[in-house]
Amino acid sequence: MSSSNEPSKLNGQVNSIVGSAKELVGSAIEAGYQAVGGSSEPSSFTTSGKEQHAKGEAEIKAAEAKGYAEGVGDRLEGKKDSIVGAITGDKAQQTKGNLQNEAGHAKMSANDPTS
Repeated sequence: MSSSNEPSKLNGQVNSIVGSAKELVGSAIEAGYQAVGGSSEPSSFTTSGKEQHAKGEAEIKAAEAKGYAEGVGDRLEGKKDSIVGAITGDKAQQTKGNLQNEAGHAKMSANDPTS
């Protein structure tokens, strides 16, 4: 479980969706006001929705970057263990290293910023 200070993809997605919904409601309110000759100023829903959506998207990117970096670390540590195991003849360490390397690769793929 991650601490509340760490970025979370799930929390970011929730904030992004809620922010978009607020923005949509705000746009509908604005359209209604404008239709009856009211103010054309953005509503608080629109403004806070845009901000919440942007914060959610930023949190998703931060969580992806953190996950990608952790994957790189796992791959490096796994490769090191695999090589040490191969050199020393410790098949268990070599296998453990190979598995950690693959887990790191999967974590990198799941958090790839280019996809």
